[in-house]
Amino acid sequence: MSDYNKFERARILSARALQISMDAPILIKTPKNEFNPINIARLEMKEDVIPITIKRD
Repeated sequence: MSDYNKFERARILSARALQISMDAPILIKTPKNEFNPINIARLEMKEDVIPITIKRD
């Protein structure tokens, strides 16, 4: 995970979970019994493959 603060992490996870729930492609190999979009987004964030960036001023 990159150097995001807790608010940025929450926003990224929620945005990615919404994308996954709307049938966006999953970017990692998931366990066979994992269907929860939030957990899948967490796994993607752990492996640092989420295609979302934060712009800071």
